Amino acid sequence: MTSLSVEILAADAAEPITSAGNAQLGIAVLAGIAVIVLLITKFKLHAFLALTIGSLALGAFAGAPLADTIKSFSTGLGNTVAGVGVLIALGAILGKLLADSGGADQIVDTILAKTGKKGMPWAMVLIASVIGLPLFFEVGIVLLIPVVLMVAKRGNYSLMRIGIPALAGLSVMHGLIPPHPGPLVAIDAVGANLGVTLALGLVVAIPTVIIAGPVFSKYAARWVDIQAPEKMIPARPSADLEKRPGFGVTVATILLPVVLMLVKALVDIVVDDPENGVQKVTDVIGSPLIALLAAVIVAMFTMGRAAGFTKEQLSSTVDRSLAPIAGILLIVGAGGGFKQTLIDIGVGQMILDFSKSWSIPALLLAWLIAVAIRLATGSATVATISAAGLVAPLAEGMSTSEVSLLVLAIGAGSLFFSHVNDAGFWLVKEYFGMNVGQTVKTWSVMETIISVVGIVFVLLLSLVL
Repeated sequence: MTSLSVEILAADAAEPITSAGNAQLGIAVLAGIAVIVLLITKFKLHAFLALTIGSLALGAFAGAPLADTIKSFSTGLGNTVAGVGVLIALGAILGKLLADSGGADQIVDTILAKTGKKGMPWAMVLIASVIGLPLFFEVGIVLLIPVVLMVAKRGNYSLMRIGIPALAGLSVMHGLIPPHPGPLVAIDAVGANLGVTLALGLVVAIPTVIIAGPVFSKYAARWVDIQAPEKMIPARPSADLEKRPGFGVTVATILLPVVLMLVKALVDIVVDDPENGVQKVTDVIGSPLIALLAAVIVAMFTMGRAAGFTKEQLSSTVDRSLAPIAGILLIVGAGGGFKQTLIDIGVGQMILDFSKSWSIPALLLAWLIAVAIRLATGSATVATISAAGLVAPLAEGMSTSEVSLLVLAIGAGSLFFSHVNDAGFWLVKEYFGMNVGQTVKTWSVMETIISVVGIVFVLLLSLVL
């Protein structure tokens, strides 16, 4: 167990900083979340500030001393950033190298060149899922939308038949598969095994993305039959490059951290002996930090140098990849502070009491909490962070696989019904040239399908494991 895990467990086990009863705590939690929702939706305050103010309000409503609330928030923020901050940064660098070197375009062009008309929606799922692994959702959309629009235009496809599978691939990766920020924070909060979560996440993600992507796109194309808007088809990201990295080496580089983490999980299950030499090696190379760092270093050669980048250009690419994630890191950190405040005021025991008296399965409860926060705030990341903090105590006494399924239940809930308070909703609407009603009938319904199908498969897995 890492020192970070020990710190988090120690913090989680601490005495509550208030003696409030369950009724007062319940009101405090609702009031704290209401403050966050109101600040984000009504006053358009940045999520970092909203989570910080909401955490202080939560402590105040629960009757906790202000100094203790500040300490809880600061501890949670520090632990969360220490746990996932470097991983988010490495993921951002890998994604930027993929985009700037033309590696993303190479994957797209190769798959499209080998795909017939009937297989195009399936090709779009594959492209989005592979490219979406190291990229944040918004970056993935900006990178993929030009491709979606060009394919729809050249092949004379309905835009929804091509676009929905691509969006489904990106969204499922964003909600269920580490190293995306949401799943990483949930893993950190409930103490899940990253390799096992990744493996089970892939098991849930594959059928989910098929149903929400190629299958649903048939109906979406009938409901909203539109063509690609001409004005939104921009130049290709790598149009000015003289050469691009090869298809095989690009895919291998992107999948490298996933493979290393899966190998570690497999060896942990099969060998299950911390003193074994093989397990010691895989524990190091399969740790998220080393796996992602290895992928970034390899990408500098297989993507950056292959595209003819000089040392200065490589340095500039890394530089530009880090600036946009400052906001994400602050939101994730503040979310960790909110989670720790929830734990320290004694909400954990309240949730345990609630789940016992109502006899709601822990996985379903986690999903419902994430759904409620997602609907209220519009942010999948805020929903994941807040829900993980609320249900973290339920992980106590669970097996490794059950804790991983808890993370996936939260991730599935965080994707439920994207609507007008979600930045992604407006991004999709504008790029595809749809009105609000059309966006709800396609994008919002697709997100809901991902969420519902995801939790169904999580519950089915819980019966087997």
